[in-house]
Amino acid sequence: MHDNSQFEVIIIGGSYAGLSAAMTLGRSLKKVLVIDSGKPCNRFTPHAHNFITQDGKKPAEISALARQQVAQYDTVSFHNDLATQGAKTEYGFEIQTNLGQTFTAQKLLFATGIKDILPDIDGFTECWGKTVIHCPYCHGYEVRGRKTGIFVNDESAVDFYKIISNWTDSIIILTNGKATFDQAELQEREILVMENTVTYLEHEEGSLKKIVLDSGQTHALDALYFRPPFVQHCAIPQQLGCTINESGHIEVDDFQKTSLPGVFAAGDCTTPFRSLAIASAQGNKAAAMLNHELIMGEHA
Repeated sequence: MHDNSQFEVIIIGGSYAGLSAAMTLGRSLKKVLVIDSGKPCNRFTPHAHNFITQDGKKPAEISALARQQVAQYDTVSFHNDLATQGAKTEYGFEIQTNLGQTFTAQKLLFATGIKDILPDIDGFTECWGKTVIHCPYCHGYEVRGRKTGIFVNDESAVDFYKIISNWTDSIIILTNGKATFDQAELQEREILVMENTVTYLEHEEGSLKKIVLDSGQTHALDALYFRPPFVQHCAIPQQLGCTINESGHIEVDDFQKTSLPGVFAAGDCTTPFRSLAIASAQGNKAAAMLNHELIMGEHA
């Protein structure tokens, strides 16, 4: 019998992908530890959308219910802490946490999300996840037909505009400096491209009112789309030798396996398709494959 520091699977990250995986593994009678630092990617968003049966609920409300349901499975344990170090061992893997504890497992699942890098513009952080948004499928319906900006300065600007025009025809492009892309198609469509630097976002408790430019100009806006650059929230996958792809995500196959045997990953850390539904589905799939590997290893 294992002691309280040894598990069959350690899941790092206890949001949607991690909890979905934990439920599947708990129902598979596997001894699992979920290590979670309590900082999910969507913690800035007041309401979750486009997740069937949960549309409009607070993300924290959904995850709290999920954790409550997962906790009913006796073989699943939780540790509220930040995983900081990882190493390959004879048994499998060893994980160390910020509070100085060490846990071992045969398999690992990273459901650690990503950390968005926001521009250093007053008001941007306060509006992030509320009216400064990244995904029209998560937020577009709520700001349909409203005065909308797109904060972008690369060749994706034209395609970004076309996508957002599905929800509104009141759009301006904010490049926050000299445009680095061909504006011809946008000019043909008479889309305003503002190349001035954005000084600050005027808002009321995260509800965007207008953007102010260094020229002194202001533009009333209700929403601003922005696809932020990001870094992996957790450095351990790379530390262990997992391949990070060109987009900056952990590389996984169709079964959520990383390049390192015994290590899986699911959710926002693996894909640009950031949604609760996709993260949950990936966690479910990863857990089924983890359970399969554990069972096959027992009968090897």
